[in-house]
Amino acid sequence: MKIGIGYDVHRFAKNKKLILGGTEIPYKKGLSGHSDADVLLHAIIDALLGAAALGDIGQHFPDNDNNYKGISSLLLLKKTANLLSGNGYKIINIDSTIIAEEPKIGEYKEKMRENIAAAVGIEKNNINIKGKTEEGLGFTGKRKGIKAEAICLIKKEC
Repeated sequence: MKIGIGYDVHRFAKNKKLILGGTEIPYKKGLSGHSDADVLLHAIIDALLGAAALGDIGQHFPDNDNNYKGISSLLLLKKTANLLSGNGYKIINIDSTIIAEEPKIGEYKEKMRENIAAAVGIEKNNINIKGKTEEGLGFTGKRKGIKAEAICLIKKEC
């Protein structure tokens, strides 16, 4: 069994859609990034890659490669799950936290869990998403962007 930890942060940007967990969230701003800037999926991707000692998201999906410009992070997550599988790993579970003052994500968490489960090929009940604020403190507390953290457990298949 191996554990991986992932973290990502993106600043808000005008005239962009807000995508979290592969789900479009109605909000006045989106996130700035080379892909769709799905901060949650980026943290999960880094957790999975880290657990398998396969590098990080920037190594596999560099932000200076036009092949990834505007790409859905769900596709990047699927590619990551396939990479792990190709290296003999099975994903056991994923736990994650979205840190933002707003928007509130409660009503979108189930859809996010479904999207992630489908992308990585595990049951939805092995995926958890929490939403937290920073009580007005720091980067996210000042509503400048969104952070996400993730942890995962993977197992080497025989």
